[in-house]
Amino acid sequence: MKSLLIEEKDPVSKKAQRWAHALSFSLALILLTLALFASFTALDYRWNWSSVFEYRAKFFIGWLNTIGISIVALVCSVAIGLLSALLVQSRILPLRYLSKIYVELIRGTPLLVQIFIFFYVIADGLGIENRYVMGVLIMSLFSGAYISEIIRAGMESVGKSQRDSAKAVGFTSYQTFRYVIFPQALRQSLPALAGQFANLIKDSSLLSVIAISEFTLNAQEVNALTYSTFESFFPLALGYLALSLPIMRLSRYIEKRLAFDT
Repeated sequence: MKSLLIEEKDPVSKKAQRWAHALSFSLALILLTLALFASFTALDYRWNWSSVFEYRAKFFIGWLNTIGISIVALVCSVAIGLLSALLVQSRILPLRYLSKIYVELIRGTPLLVQIFIFFYVIADGLGIENRYVMGVLIMSLFSGAYISEIIRAGMESVGKSQRDSAKAVGFTSYQTFRYVIFPQALRQSLPALAGQFANLIKDSSLLSVIAISEFTLNAQEVNALTYSTFESFFPLALGYLALSLPIMRLSRYIEKRLAFDT
């Protein structure tokens, strides 16, 4: 009888928890909105949305270009990061040190400097004139170095006992990686990978320095034409939020689906 009463109360408690979370989120959002409203009221800024609204097509085209660059760079950076993480553990020393040098150089230098070197030096030497191709390559190499370290840390988090157990039951090296190491490494790496994917989207804004017509450059051009700074950059912030937030939510969903006891 007691267990039945507990089961009956569970749905009510879960519903109450959902309401509590919803109310807490609403309260936090209202407080943040009020703080921003008070700040802009004190600034006494004169809004001019009408002039910026005339360039809505320019914002949309830049946003679509950012999506295209980010998607291609994301796929390429995952491939580069996975390959680099595997090479770090390679028995062939030149390949291992090549991967380590690549990771340390990319992670130890600013992205802005890398953009200038890749575009004005390496691209010129290779005869690559397409800015978009170089933009995707730059973002892929930059993000790939960080993804490499994330994946490497995830693989190293798998205990030696599990590797030995896989070897004991007759798994090959590939089967051990495919069925034992990789699933656990992916689960461990998902939160960091999601953060890196979101950073890749935001970091693509620096491609505006080489005149790639993406979201940030178009917003800067609208600002230069209308002299409406806040009106030009608020849509920019909302556009990047619309791209990064779904990635974070998807990551949490996948993380829950892959959750298991170890």
